[in-house]
Amino acid sequence: ICREAHPCTSCPFSRGPPSSTPSRTPGGTAPSSPARPQARWCCATRWWTRGAAPTPSGSAWSNRWPWFHITIRALRVLKDADVIACEDTRHTQKLLNHYSIATRTTSYHEHNEVTRAPELAVELKQGARIALVSDAGMPGISDPGFRLISLAIRHHLPVVPIPGASAFLAALIASGLATDSFRFSGFLPAKRGRRRQLLESIQASPRTQVFYEAPHRVKEAVEDIVEVLGAERRVVLAREVTKIHEEFLRGTSVEVLGELQSRGAIKGEITLLLAQADEGAAREETGHSVRTGAPTRPTIRQRMTEIMAEQPLDEKTALKQAAKERGISKSEAYRELQRSK
Repeated sequence: ICREAHPCTSCPFSRGPPSSTPSRTPGGTAPSSPARPQARWCCATRWWTRGAAPTPSGSAWSNRWPWFHITIRALRVLKDADVIACEDTRHTQKLLNHYSIATRTTSYHEHNEVTRAPELAVELKQGARIALVSDAGMPGISDPGFRLISLAIRHHLPVVPIPGASAFLAALIASGLATDSFRFSGFLPAKRGRRRQLLESIQASPRTQVFYEAPHRVKEAVEDIVEVLGAERRVVLAREVTKIHEEFLRGTSVEVLGELQSRGAIKGEITLLLAQADEGAAREETGHSVRTGAPTRPTIRQRMTEIMAEQPLDEKTALKQAAKERGISKSEAYRELQRSK
């Protein structure tokens, strides 16, 4: 409800309260009642200091439904703000132009976050109303925002989250995996050794695991999932969520890997979801998949033992050969060998 004493006529979304049909007298005329001022209902949040406003998921404004993903509340916040802090001012300007919003913008991204966050915090303390947006989705979720939000809280300035689009939540809901308990961990590590170490840590996880992944690394990531978590672990790969080329690949890890390997270069924004451990199929002691019969790749230690049994080589040479077969560096193979002890 607008807190002004006068009607909030400046708000394009304002409206009067729901009206009920007046009762009528036997003569068919409505009874007269004393005139009274009508309250006005308004979507505007007038008393906020700083808002984190989500923008439509996906980086292409012309794709599919992006214009409809933003909420009326978020639009009101963007219009009422004194300044909008955004990853790419050019990108955000397309959205603002579409809705005829003339609010000033300033850049706030991973390369200037350390210096820009204190500057914006000073403006907040001086009474400025600042809206933070990302290029796509919810600010602060694998996007810049943490430093500014923590600074605002440290200086006892209110932070108002504006609910909206988030790619990993949309992917989770449509994945078909359990949603009663899940963990979102941002992007998978880029280096293979650290990625495999993380996968080993969730091998017996009782909850759905959700990650973002870069398209040029997703094949390697699913290969690691097959090797570390097993060929029967259920996997869902969501690509370009909410955009025109939206796609879901569902199946076991080896099935999803086979589909990816049959394609060329993978493009788009990727969300990778892994089923909880107890949903994976039981595996035979022979190391073969129950459903597909696909053999699992031996560990570095097992492969070294096989190589030394086949050829008269020492451990150092066998390790080098095992690393070459896997397409990883000798140091990375050594780290994996140490972790298996």
